[in-house]
Amino acid sequence: MKVYKKETVQHVNASIEECWEFFSSPRNLQKITPQTMGFQITDFDGKNMYAGQIIQYKVSPFLGIKLPWVTEITMVKEQSYFVDIQLFGPYALWHHKHFFEPTENGVKMTDLVHYALPLGFIGRIVNALIVKNKLKGIFEYRVKKVNEIFNSK
Repeated sequence: MKVYKKETVQHVNASIEECWEFFSSPRNLQKITPQTMGFQITDFDGKNMYAGQIIQYKVSPFLGIKLPWVTEITMVKEQSYFVDIQLFGPYALWHHKHFFEPTENGVKMTDLVHYALPLGFIGRIVNALIVKNKLKGIFEYRVKKVNEIFNSK
């Protein structure tokens, strides 16, 4: 299984408290996810993120086909980081770390994703042709939306 890595770093002009309040609420995921993904939370307990929390979604990454995706928040350190993993969904592996580091002018946010696709060699081809660029686009959209929310003040 080939494991890929995607890292995105962004500076946010906000306090660590404001950033954490926004990003620790699963309700805000839809605000920073492209509409083309058809992202919809189908089940979660309504609470801010905590270790052991299960969140269920539907996503449409390709051709409008709705796929179930279940993630678990495995680790949380308030105002510092949280980690989500896929329990069920389109990836063979999905491990996403979200880091928040206060700076003089706001917060440095780092997303670090390790992922793998099923189907061995075919998965590698699909990654090269589709998934790698799709993830790049999703995170570029996220950077844009976060800038609109926090950096346009």
